[in-house]
This record gives sequence, structure tokens and C-alpha cells, in this order.
Amino acid sequence: MIELQEKAVADGVALRIGVVLEHEGAVLLLEREEYAQGLSPLNLPGTTVRPGETLAAAVARAVHEETGLTVVDIVGHLGSFDYLSNAGTQVRREHFAAEVAGVGPIRLSNYGSYRWLPLDGELPVTPSIRRILTAYRER
Repeated sequence: MIELQEKAVADGVALRIGVVLEHEGAVLLLEREEYAQGLSPLNLPGTTVRPGETLAAAVARAVHEETGLTVVDIVGHLGSFDYLSNAGTQVRREHFAAEVAGVGPIRLSNYGSYRWLPLDGELPVTPSIRRILTAYRER
């Protein structure tokens, strides 16, 4: 994972992470409070990587802060995509699959609701996240 961080620094992009959590064939997706239910794409848990923070630490922190769940293992890197933030900053979002100690209770901090949705269904996510979830299913 260190090489992913080094590449982001070399490429001059800010680094964020996203985390795929699966339970019984469903993926955990989060919905922002400011959107009416069902009208916005859903999100994976994620965060900005802090200066000096490892990607593994960022994965564990993101999941815990956003859901209250505890990561016990990072099972794989699923890929990344680059985008321009609302502030005009180049961002790279690296994605990982992780296992958690248990799937509840979920305690949301930055989101209004959550859903466990079947991975084999038509998920209400952005095309970029859809590609990450396809990579997850195909691994």
C-alpha cells in the first residue's frame, strides 16, 4: 500500500479512500442527509488520508468514524479513480475491500441513512463506484 501513497505524492494528487464492506452478498452503502431518500447516488464509507497516515489506518478510521464498525482485515485493493474536487483539487480515490468484526449496530456520523444492497442488483451509485464494485465481484 505504501507504493499507492508514493504514486499519489509523485502525481501531485490528494489521496482519499473508499471501502467495500460485504455481508451475505450485500454491500453497505451510505446516503447523505441533505438528499431526499433515493434521489442521490449512494456512497461507500471513505475519507481523506491524513498527512503521515497509512492507507490501512485510513481504512480503519473511515469505517469506524462513518459506521461505528471495526475493521479486522483489509482483504484487497480494488482499484482507483481520479477526479477534480469541488474545490478544484486533483484527487485520487483508492478503494479497498475490508472485513469487519460485526455488521451492527451501525452508528452513522456523516450520513443520514444506510442500506445493505445486493451486489448482484442495479446499485444506485456513480459509474466510478459501479466499476469498483464490479472489480470487487470479479476478484
